[in-house]
Amino acid sequence: MESADLRIFQIVAREGSVSRAAQQLGYVQSNVTARVRHLESELGTELFQRHNRGMTLSASGKLLLNYADKIVGLLDEAGKALSSKTEPAGPLMIGSTQTAAAVRLPKLLTAYYGHYPNVLLSLSTAPTAQLIEKVLRFELDGAFIGCECTHPELLAMPAFEEELVIASAASVLSLEEAMTKPIVTLGAGCTYRELLEQWLRANDLTQSVIMEFGTLEAIIGGVSAGLGISLLPQAVIAKQEAEGSLRAHPFPEPLRRMKTEFVIRKDSFVSSALRAFIEMLPEPGAS
Repeated sequence: MESADLRIFQIVAREGSVSRAAQQLGYVQSNVTARVRHLESELGTELFQRHNRGMTLSASGKLLLNYADKIVGLLDEAGKALSSKTEPAGPLMIGSTQTAAAVRLPKLLTAYYGHYPNVLLSLSTAPTAQLIEKVLRFELDGAFIGCECTHPELLAMPAFEEELVIASAASVLSLEEAMTKPIVTLGAGCTYRELLEQWLRANDLTQSVIMEFGTLEAIIGGVSAGLGISLLPQAVIAKQEAEGSLRAHPFPEPLRRMKTEFVIRKDSFVSSALRAFIEMLPEPGAS
């Protein structure tokens, strides 16, 4: 089993299509198909279920993908370790929730790049659950997540603390009135959505109308227009609140404070670029 075949298998598994994987890899489609078939022949099992809509992993494929993520990730880390330099340089892939990326990270990333211009810094956003999976699969060097991390394979460092509020249109005058409105939120895996739904259930205020939007900007726009309410960090809507387009209703204790943590794998090779980034994280309690 060659590492190159595992890398091809990984991308086909993620894309669910040989043609899309070939395009991403810069290979001809027949080459990708042949490499996948060779891997299946070598292992003596089908890794994909093929159908008109593309390809989905078989039970064996799902098992192999778990190992492939670890093997390819460790090979990449070995390369980083052997080529590591004292001066931070090279790629650094950071993930973040949309809320942290919008409010907390611009100054941090600008300061980091100003100190270390040779680092190829990239930032991707996703819900907390997806970020954790990406870190575990070696797809991200580290990520800012919107909750306290308890995963046994991850090391968590405090980064920010947010005050949560229920955001509504300015015309909604009370929290009681706000609770009758639909919920406008990101998709499954969003910590703020899960926390709001948990609080509603605990207080017998279940809201059946939940509208999923793809971006933070769309959520704020929808809430401002009176479409519904959303649970967000106060810092995210401070500008709109000051302008009078949104109203912030205090979220009840003890859930009002939410920690944002930066997580990496415990077994991760900490490159000079990642070490420098960690050293620039704000001190606990800093806003």
